[in-house]
Amino acid sequence: MTQPSLRCLWLARALPFPLDSGDRIYTARLAGALAEAGVRVHFLGHAAPPEAMPGGKQLVTWHGVEGGCRPVWRGLASREPLNGAIHATPAYRQRLDKLLAQEWDMVVIDHYGMAWSLPEVQRRIRHRTRPPVLVHVAHNHETTLWQGMVSLFRGSPLRRLALWLNLQKVRRAEAQLARSVDLLCCIAAEDAAAFQAVRGDARTLVLTPGYSGLQMPDRTLDTEVPRRALMVGSFRWVAKQENLKALLRQADVPFMQQGIGLDVVGDVPDALRAQLAGYGSVRLHGFVDDIAPLYRQARLALVPELIGGGFKLKFLDYVFGRMPVVTLDAAAAGLPPAVRSAMVGCPDLKSLVDTVIARIDALPSLDQLQRQAHDAAAPLFHWPDRGLALRDAVRELAPEVQRAATRPLRGVWA
Repeated sequence: MTQPSLRCLWLARALPFPLDSGDRIYTARLAGALAEAGVRVHFLGHAAPPEAMPGGKQLVTWHGVEGGCRPVWRGLASREPLNGAIHATPAYRQRLDKLLAQEWDMVVIDHYGMAWSLPEVQRRIRHRTRPPVLVHVAHNHETTLWQGMVSLFRGSPLRRLALWLNLQKVRRAEAQLARSVDLLCCIAAEDAAAFQAVRGDARTLVLTPGYSGLQMPDRTLDTEVPRRALMVGSFRWVAKQENLKALLRQADVPFMQQGIGLDVVGDVPDALRAQLAGYGSVRLHGFVDDIAPLYRQARLALVPELIGGGFKLKFLDYVFGRMPVVTLDAAAAGLPPAVRSAMVGCPDLKSLVDTVIARIDALPSLDQLQRQAHDAAAPLFHWPDRGLALRDAVRELAPEVQRAATRPLRGVWA
C-alpha cells in the first residue's frame, strides 16, 4: 500500500539562491531531493533576489521573507550566534508563527544559524498528539570549526575577542540543537562523531553531498598545461579568508621561485583583495560563470583548509572537473576511502607546498590520480539517494516521536 506523502517545513536562514556557495548548494539539493522522494516540502527563508530564483515548475514551495536581515551591530548584542541573530527578524518570526499553525510531519532546522527558531518550534508542537519529527541539518561541527578559527586568527586583538565571544554562543546553540532534535543529519562521519559528546546514541544520519554540477570530459595532462595550481571558493566568510591568507604566507615565495602560479577563483571582498595584492604568485579571478577554461589551464587543485570541518563540495567539483587534488589530511573529512586514496594528502601547509613543487611536473602520476578519483566517485554521489534516506529515517522515527508525545508525565494521572 502506498504511504501518504509527508509534509515538511524546512527552516533556513535564506532561500538558497543563487547557488554560489557550498552551504547553499547542499541545502537546495537536499531539499529538492527530499521533494523528489515524494515529500511536500515548504521552504522558509529570507527572500533571494528575484533574478536568482529558479524558473519553471518547482517541487519545493519557496516562502521568501521580505525586509532583509537585521544589522550586524544588533546581532552582536544577541545571545544567539551572529549568523543566527541577524536572520531572526520580526518578519521572519511572523511568517514562521503562521506556518507552524499548520500540521507538519517533519520540521527541518537547517544550519546552526537557525538555532533561534528551536524554542518557537518546540512551543508550537509541545501539546500535539502527532508532533512532527524534528530534524537538524548540520553543515559542520561548528564548535570545532570556530575553535580552530579563534586559535589561528592573526588579526586585531579586538576582533579575536569578538570571535571568541561568538564561539561561546555557537557552542551553546549547537549543543542545544543537538540535544533537542529527534534526528541529526551530518554532512560527514567525522562531524557525527564530534556530536556524540552531547547527543550520545540518539539517531544520527550521515548524508554526504550528491553532485549535480559540471561534468568535464576526459582529459590527458601533458606539458601543454601551464604550471599552475587552482583553488576555488567563496571568500566572504572569515574562516575562508584566514585559510587563504595562511596558504599564501607559506606558498607565495616558494611558488615564485619555482615558476608556479596559483589561480584563486571565487568572490573576494575588496579589503581582502587589497591584502593579497603583494603576493606575486597569485592571480585573483573573482566569480566566473564558466570555470571549465581554468580547469584546463591548471595541473592540479588545492584544498588547503586549516579551519573548517564537514564535507567540502569543492572536492566533487575538482574530481568531476578532472583535476588531480592535493589536500590537507584534516580537510578531507567525509571522503570515501576509494576517492581519498586518489588524492595527495599532506599533514600541514609546508608539506602541501613542498608536495605541489615536487609533483607539479609528474604529469603521468597526476593524470592517473585524476582518472582514479573520477572513476571511484562516479557511482557514489547521487542526490536522489540522500532524499530517500532522509524521508525513510523520518518515517521510521515518527511512531516513536508520537508515542513519546502521548506518554503521561510522571506524577500526573492520565
